[in-house]
Amino acid sequence: MITVENLTKSFRSTTGAVVALDDVNLDVPAGVIAGVVGPKGAGKSTLTRVLALRERPDSGVLRLDGLNTGTLDERSLRAARSRIGVVPAGDSLLPQRTTAGNIALPLEQAGMDGPRRRDKVGRLLDLIGLTDKAATYPDQLTAGQRQRVAIARALVGEPAIVLADDPTSQLDATGAAGVLAVLDRARAELGATVLVVTPDTSVVRKIADDAAVLDQGRIVEQGKLLDLVRDPDSRVARAVLPTIDDLAQGVADVVLVGFASIGALLPEAASRFGTEISVAGGGVTKIGETPVARFRLAMTGSDRVDAALGWLAERGAYVRRALTGPQGVAAA
Repeated sequence: MITVENLTKSFRSTTGAVVALDDVNLDVPAGVIAGVVGPKGAGKSTLTRVLALRERPDSGVLRLDGLNTGTLDERSLRAARSRIGVVPAGDSLLPQRTTAGNIALPLEQAGMDGPRRRDKVGRLLDLIGLTDKAATYPDQLTAGQRQRVAIARALVGEPAIVLADDPTSQLDATGAAGVLAVLDRARAELGATVLVVTPDTSVVRKIADDAAVLDQGRIVEQGKLLDLVRDPDSRVARAVLPTIDDLAQGVADVVLVGFASIGALLPEAASRFGTEISVAGGGVTKIGETPVARFRLAMTGSDRVDAALGWLAERGAYVRRALTGPQGVAAA
């Protein structure tokens, strides 16, 4: 588990102190994939360095599995760092070393013997799906394959926490999908807690269990991703849910989460309350493997519309009357 409490970090500049992180509070439960998303200059890279124990905060507390890292001496700090795997942004492989050689480098530096080293490298090559590229040099790999090798190198110490700094930057869709699949396998097969820091909200939508929004050095929103998207006014929801054309005519906007809700709730509401329900706008996306719909509904039978919408809200749908003034009402 990662726990950040009231953490602040600033840097000196020619014009004075620049606050990169401002009273940040963040909780990442053990065993999840969490995403921190925010625009350029939000403080994401600074947060990554602090979480990796490469930068000390000015104030506040960083706890890793309950351990207050601010109280550690240098020896204990090195031991704590060894439990954190860092995947840096951009190319980080040594061009003169093969794929296997890049993965093996930290093991060589730690003095691991050859047979154990080869066994561990072989298992990591299998995990990232590049066993056939063991003897290949970085310039013969795609950008996505190079980033998968960087993840494997970060995993050699069997870390409890993996920090990935913008791991899909400048990758095509195929390369990005491969990288995210490897991070998911690191969580599922190795039990690592994975924190992905990125400006790309689609990365969070595809892989994260939890999400936080960092803006101007502050965490302005955080929680379970599927909880955040239930409120279409949340920043995460606005970024990842299907948009609704302002010209779409309807009586209510709804958010439905899960196969059963999307497939069954609207037909059942129509049947129960004798109202015809049609979708006037919006669409369906996936949050991880869970489908999430955001629809604008057109409904007939005005005397039963409120009852039908209330019934939907009672069954977990987010419902808001689609009115054009301040009289819109939300329920969940």
